[in-house]
Amino acid sequence: MNTQDPVLRLAADLIAIDSRSTLSNLPVAERIEQELSAFEVERIDYVDANGVAKRALVAHRGPKGGYALSGHMDTVPATGWESAPWTPRLDAAGMLHGLGSVDMKGQVAAAIVAAQHAPADVPVTLLITTDEETTKQGALRIARDSALAKSLGLQGIFVVEPTGLVPVRGHRSHIAFTATAHGVQAHSSTGKGTNANWKLLPFLVAMRAVHDELRTNPALQDADYDPPFSDFNLILDNHGTAVNVTVAKATAQIKFRYSAKVDPQPILHAVRQAARDAGIDLAEQTEGFPPELPATHPLVGLAVQLTNRAPKTAPYGTDASQLQALAPCVVLGPGDIGTAHTPHECVRAQDLLDAVPVFGRVFAATVQ
Repeated sequence: MNTQDPVLRLAADLIAIDSRSTLSNLPVAERIEQELSAFEVERIDYVDANGVAKRALVAHRGPKGGYALSGHMDTVPATGWESAPWTPRLDAAGMLHGLGSVDMKGQVAAAIVAAQHAPADVPVTLLITTDEETTKQGALRIARDSALAKSLGLQGIFVVEPTGLVPVRGHRSHIAFTATAHGVQAHSSTGKGTNANWKLLPFLVAMRAVHDELRTNPALQDADYDPPFSDFNLILDNHGTAVNVTVAKATAQIKFRYSAKVDPQPILHAVRQAARDAGIDLAEQTEGFPPELPATHPLVGLAVQLTNRAPKTAPYGTDASQLQALAPCVVLGPGDIGTAHTPHECVRAQDLLDAVPVFGRVFAATVQ
């Protein structure tokens, strides 16, 4: 591929490093640090719930204050890929292919290059996270533990997820439910086992009713979002059980995404009650409160001024749910999220190049 431009060269290097959320991101963090020799860098190391070493980075140069750009290093799994996920490829149409190309190693590369080229007297801050695709732990650790980030007095944070360079002033956050039913494993022909799926089934019936209620009850919807109804996505897992074995463990995972104007309490109550009624275990993992700024907020106004685009909201979530504890957040980055989380993920290379001067103007806005 063409590696002449520093943004594309760095994006290709980052794509080539497997940093799925289940793995340690130290190799990709170390590659990013090679680009930050002129910056003060704070490493925030932690071990995730599965015992995997992780690292978030805070980098700063120049005076305090100003605005930060933020992106994440991890990716989703390589589900369904028929081409090599970690082999970056620039095709004849100018599309950069590879896992993480649009979500969001290309955007991280553009942010880093913009930071490198900012004038020395301009405050420049980068917040580079990990585990965004799962628990948002990297962003949480930065917001909670970063002495450097807290010392800067940031005026705002631009999370550079792909928005087509349209300012996103608010988005949903999620509550992740894990419901687990336990049975007794046996050869299914003997009649001596207990199939956990039958214990899970009443819970699933109740969850279908919750799903339908979210889509039909205006009191649980937000007209400022598209779609107006909250996401309530279900994933089932029998943990590799064969068809001739009674299921010893059945798990239902549900991701419930809601916006700031939606009260999650009725959904929390319904899920918890259904789990109690079915006699199954329930675990919950909650993000920060859904971030949402009014259209009149100064940070939204700056984003509109920089892009000449009207602000909008988005149905997905980003690290802004955690980073808003440091400073107000707007989501603004190049590329189309439409190919993210798919086996044909790609980003228009020119979009990444066009983002660099926009990000440069973010840093320069501090001294205007």
